[in-house]
Order: sequence, then C-alpha cells, then structure tokens
Amino acid sequence: MIRLEKRPAPSRAWALSTPILAVLLTMVAGGAMFAALGQDPVEVIRVIFWDPLFHERFASFSRPQLLVKAGPLILIAIGLSLGFRAGIWNIGAEGQYIVGAICGAAFGLALYPSESVLIFPGMVIAGLIGGWLWAMIPALLKTMANTNEILVSLLLVYVAEAMLASAATGWLRNPDGQGFPGSRNLARHAGTDNPELIAGTGMHWGVVAAFLAVIAAFILFQKHTIGYQIKLAGQAPRAARFSGVNPTRTVILCLGISGALAGAAGLFEVAGPAGQITIDFNVGYGFTAIIVAFLGRLNPIGILLAGLLMALTYIGGDMAQLMLQVPAPAIQAFQGMLLFFLLALDVLSNYRIRIGRDRVA
Repeated sequence: MIRLEKRPAPSRAWALSTPILAVLLTMVAGGAMFAALGQDPVEVIRVIFWDPLFHERFASFSRPQLLVKAGPLILIAIGLSLGFRAGIWNIGAEGQYIVGAICGAAFGLALYPSESVLIFPGMVIAGLIGGWLWAMIPALLKTMANTNEILVSLLLVYVAEAMLASAATGWLRNPDGQGFPGSRNLARHAGTDNPELIAGTGMHWGVVAAFLAVIAAFILFQKHTIGYQIKLAGQAPRAARFSGVNPTRTVILCLGISGALAGAAGLFEVAGPAGQITIDFNVGYGFTAIIVAFLGRLNPIGILLAGLLMALTYIGGDMAQLMLQVPAPAIQAFQGMLLFFLLALDVLSNYRIRIGRDRVA
C-alpha cells in the first residue's frame, strides 16, 4: 500500500529549492517529449532558453520582448498571490484581464479622436474598475451565498470571452475597418497609446506598474498589518478568526485587488503591444500567471523572477516554432510541466511517501 504521511516540520531549504528543481525536471521531461516528436532536445531547449537572450541575430529583437511579455504576467500574479496566501482561489484572472481591457478601451474609444493627456489615465482607471467589478461577482457570491470561488471565477472567463467577441464584432468595431472585426488601433493614436518609454527596452507603463506592484506587495507582506492578516488567514484560518480577522473583508479585499490588477494588465496590453480589441485578444496571461505565482512561491521577488522566466519560455517557444517547426501544443505542454512538477515537489516537501501493508486488526 502506498500512502502519504504529513511531515511534522517540512524542510525550509527543500521548499526554497523546489522551483529550481521544477525547472530542471521540466527541461528533462520536455526534452524527452521533444525527442519523441523527432526533435533534437538539446537544440530545442537552447532555442527556448538561450537564443532569445544571447543569439547575435535574434537577441536585439527578443530582449525587449522579455519585458513586454513579463509585465502582464507579473502584474496579474502579484494580485493572485494575495488571495492564494489567504486560501482564496481566484482562477478567473483571464476573465478579469479581458473585462479590464474592454472597459479601458471603451473609455478611450468613446473620446476618440481627442488627444488629451488625461485620456490614458482615465483608461487605466476604467481598466482597474472593470477588473475589480468582474472579480466582485465571485467575491460577493462566496461571502453571501457560500459558493465556490474557483468554479464561479473560472466560468466567468467564458462569459468574458463572449463579451470580447461581441465587442470586437459589434459595439467596439472600427467603423472604418470595412466590416472586419476589431476596434480602432489604440496604440496608433496619441491620446490612447501605451508607448515604449525607453527605446529598445520594451519598457512601457504596464511594466512600470508591474514593478511598482512587486514593491508594494513586498512592503505589504513584510511591514503591514493587512499582509500579516492575509498570511494568517491562509496558514491558520481558525486562529485568524479568533484574532479578529474578518473573513468576508479578506475575501473581498483579495479578490478585489487581484481583479483590479488583472484588469489593469489587460488595459496596458490593449493600449500597447496588442493595440486593439480583437476576438483573439486574450492569449492566456491570466492562466499562465497562476504558474508564475506558484513558481515564485507567492513571494513578490520570486514572482518577478518567475515572470521573467515564463516570458522567456513564451519568446523562446515562438522561436522554436518558427525555426524548428516545434508544434505549438508541445510548447504549451512544456510550459504546463512547470506547474505540474512544482506541485508534485510541493507534495513531497510536505508529505512522506510510505510503502507497506495495512495492519490486520
């Protein structure tokens, strides 16, 4: 019989090393998968992790893309980490990302063709409010009707995707687009664009917001009472209630912040790299950010590093598809292996595997 036995005191060193081990195991398992597909595993791993940063031909283009891809992942993952630490599982950040993008874009397009410098800040606020409102649906249902926030937030992603399709083909469609789906290009208009702040770096306001979120989350968890209450609610819910932590307020706070940050990430993306509302605007940042949050151990600094690593797999994965004809599903499976191995190693860090027979009474 095989069973799991909880360790009385999990090793802190093992817990800190599991992200590195998860990356190494992902490379080994991913290499085996690529070999089974008829690819040279060493070459594929090199193209994914090395060439985007150091290849003399591609690095000048791919290095700026590192911040472009990492920005929304870090921003969303920081918000998710608050809830995850408190035992509140927001799995619907993808929907909040979409709604934030729609609300922010709608605000900017409503004032088109004005080029006022106040439009973009208004778009940011609209994106924050849109993501926050979408996250309040599972928050209020959980606190008032005791529903499961995992299911509600996840199902709302499909509603948000339907809203995105409706906006791209209907009420936000470009009137000068000759009937093609998609809004006006926000990135090409001075009042609504999210430009590159330092040429050749990929740094835009969304990346700045991500770095500020990392700093704010670090201060919150290290210095503020609210951060302590969030950690206590996740580690010892019963003790948290006895110490005066309000569960309802914690749920609303954590889901609200994560939704707002996801909405802001959507706005920064639609006003910058993506440029417009389209049917396929969402590319899975909300789901990938879950991997980033856990790979970073729900720690702000860890999330920053994990976001850069995951962004590297995005860029390197695209290069592997282009240069080596690696199938896109294989790249997605490779990225998913990170979460699989991380969760597996987490289980081993908290539980021992016991093999033996059951005792007969």
